[in-house]
Amino acid sequence: MRSHYRIGKPSLPVLIGLGLILGGALLVIGVGSFDTTLPPASYSAVVAPVDTPSVPGGEAVAPTVRPSPTRDPRTPISLGYRIQIPRLGIDLPIAEGDIVRDIELQKTPVNFAFHLPGTAIPGEASNTYLYAHARTGMFLSLWKALPGDQVFISTPDLKVLQYVIVETHPQVAYDDVSWVQPTSSERLSLQTSTGPNPNDPRYLAVAVPAP
Repeated sequence: MRSHYRIGKPSLPVLIGLGLILGGALLVIGVGSFDTTLPPASYSAVVAPVDTPSVPGGEAVAPTVRPSPTRDPRTPISLGYRIQIPRLGIDLPIAEGDIVRDIELQKTPVNFAFHLPGTAIPGEASNTYLYAHARTGMFLSLWKALPGDQVFISTPDLKVLQYVIVETHPQVAYDDVSWVQPTSSERLSLQTSTGPNPNDPRYLAVAVPAP
């Protein structure tokens, strides 16, 4: 039986950041640090922070995002959450994302999956958006996700939430921010990048609570 655990700063920077996260490649420190071995066309990736503050035309993306009504959206995710996808070898602690650090400064830390501020906390009945670098040991293997893959989220109180991947989207447009919006049912949206260029498509895997 699944258990739900609740906890989890949107503001103008977040609204802009949401667009940017889908608007560029996830880099550690510049293009040189990115794994440039791209997946097959069927395994493109959607991911995390970006390296460009604008979309075609030079205007920043600022979508309207409605945070989960079950908690104060300014509250970050608590320490102690972890994501595991056994078949893909993914096992990472989850930390709260930082729009300035991850997007404006392009200094997203390694060895973590990050929770997009303002989206649901795992266990809430809405959309939890997580992102990580497309690097070995992080979300690189997410490119090979398949429907049916099991996803586990452990919580600070030692509960385990079980999910199953139901969709993969290999070619999500870099400026498509629809995936960060709240949903009427619980889901995980897992994002990583497919290349070092701002306009490269993203890879997205969607998981829902296991039956």
